[in-house]
Parts: sequence; C-alpha cells; structure tokens
Amino acid sequence: MSSSRKKPLEQERREYMRGGLREDSLPEDPMDLFELWIGEARLTTNPDPTAMNLSTADASGHPSSRMVLLKAIEDGKLIFFTNYQSRKAEEMQYRSHVAAHFYWPELERQVRVEGTTNRLGDASSDRYFSSRPVESQIGTWASPQSRVIPDRNHLEKEFEKFSHKFKAEKEIPRPRFWGGYAITPVRMEFWQGGIHRLHDRIEYRKGKDIWSRYRLAP
Repeated sequence: MSSSRKKPLEQERREYMRGGLREDSLPEDPMDLFELWIGEARLTTNPDPTAMNLSTADASGHPSSRMVLLKAIEDGKLIFFTNYQSRKAEEMQYRSHVAAHFYWPELERQVRVEGTTNRLGDASSDRYFSSRPVESQIGTWASPQSRVIPDRNHLEKEFEKFSHKFKAEKEIPRPRFWGGYAITPVRMEFWQGGIHRLHDRIEYRKGKDIWSRYRLAP
C-alpha cells in the first residue's frame, strides 16, 4: 500500500484546478451543456464515462442506488435499459421520481439530475436490444435480475440453456421483461471543482417549459 493511502481519512484531499463556470458562457438549456460535458468525458481515460448512479425509492420511501449506463439522449431525455422485473424497475413503478448522478474525476466535474421516468415503446427497446452483442442478449434471457439464485453455477447453466435455445435463430428476440426507460429532467446541477474549495455549482430548474438558472454556494 502506498504511503498516501496510510493517511487518516480526514487527511485525504486534493486541490481542484481545472477551470470554472461563468454565467455569461452558459446555455439556456441544460441539456446543451450536458451533451458538451459528456462528450468531453468520453475523450478522457475514464473507462465508463456514461455510467450514472441511479437512485430510486420503494413504496415506503426507502432509497436505493446502483450504477447503470446512459445509452442515448433523445428529445432532452436520458435513456437507459434494464430488466422490468429488477428492483429499480419495481421501485420506478411505485414512484416515477428518480435522481441520477454522473461523476467525471478526470475533468473534476459532476452532474446531478432529478426527474421522472417512463418506459420506452417496444420499437425503441427492440432497436437497442438488436444492437447488443449476442452474448449480452443471451445474458438478458438467462438472468432473473435482482432475484435470489442458488449459486453461480445456476446462472451459467441458464446461459448455456438459452445459448442452445437460440443457436439456430437468425435474430434473438427481446424478452418482454426487458426494455428502456427515459428520464425527463426537471432539475440539473453542474458542478465544476474550484480552487480553495470554491467550487462552481450551477443549477437549472424546469418551470412551465422554461428552464431557470441559479448559482449555488459550494
């Protein structure tokens, strides 16, 4: 272990030096800035620049979070895909309000998103599913996501079973229990690290089809 990792947690810190956010250079629509930032993140060494922490809540209001991958930006909405029988899907069925968080340490940037979700239509889900590698398609059929299974061997046997089932198929069909969701943002915060912890935080809030912009104290 390096000597820097032997320090107490409260001494773990670094300075943020990469730049700032100034109101006169910001767009009216936050999605324009988001698309710029995620495009720049994709040019870094980050292995998962489209990863976002998706937070949902169950019927009792208990929160849960997990990482998912952003797969598209369409009409100002953030698109991702999952199993409709997963925990997150069940929670979104009870409460459509979600939060998402992107973190790009190479750029000293974060984006927080709050909004509501809705399922995509079959055509959109079919189109994306057909673009996935065959092994990923089979894995979708094999995995009862979020359900308790006996062991790893059970999962591998299910994969083998569906591999054999679809071996002669020209195209593997999308299972009806899997598809896409769209997040419609109503609040977005852009965080850019700043020197002396004077970070820049710009928040956009959606009113009646109009975005308002505010600067937040760091």
